[in-house]
Amino acid sequence: MRTYGDGCPAAHALDLVGERWSLLIVRELILGPKRFTDLRGGLHGASANVISQRLRELESHGVITKRRLPPPAASKVYELTEWGRELEGLIVRLLRWGARSAAMPLDAPIGTDALILALRGLFMPVAAQGFDAAFELWIGDRPFIAEIIDSQLLLAPGRPEHPHAVIRTDAETLKRLTLGGRSLDVSLHAGRITLQGDQAMAERFLGMFRLPEPAAASRIDGEVS
Repeated sequence: MRTYGDGCPAAHALDLVGERWSLLIVRELILGPKRFTDLRGGLHGASANVISQRLRELESHGVITKRRLPPPAASKVYELTEWGRELEGLIVRLLRWGARSAAMPLDAPIGTDALILALRGLFMPVAAQGFDAAFELWIGDRPFIAEIIDSQLLLAPGRPEHPHAVIRTDAETLKRLTLGGRSLDVSLHAGRITLQGDQAMAERFLGMFRLPEPAAASRIDGEVS
């Protein structure tokens, strides 16, 4: 194990989760346990060997644990420990910070879990004032509850009992609808999204997320541009 050999707790934290892909594995487990194949699906560009190594390291550090599901599933899943779940706040703050980069790669692929966490972090409560609603949001074959109550967003795996609308789409289309400014009508006509229920309410909901203004860029020589 590589180490900074530094007595600062921040340096020790980076010893534990600072290796490439480690925090993204944590990100993938925030919404719940996953099988190895599911983890690979959300970690674009990571090889199976690297993911296996990071999982072993995170397990040895007490950040994650693995268990076997009972029959008929009988498959092994990885999940965050109670201590590991404390990293959720860090992940959300990190994504908000990264979203302020002028070099943010908006055209790069994004996984379902990463998008859900991004939407949690980039929700604008001011846009939800006086708007209480529930939506059943399907990203591929995964359902999510999206409820707004008193200008607060609940976005989590599951299905609401009485949704005002049911939205079905893929992660890339949802990213463009919420963070990329794409029109709902355009996506509906293109067949990239299907909608059952109140379209006006769904359109307002999709408009409640926004990327922050980019941070002031700096020149290579250190002068603020």
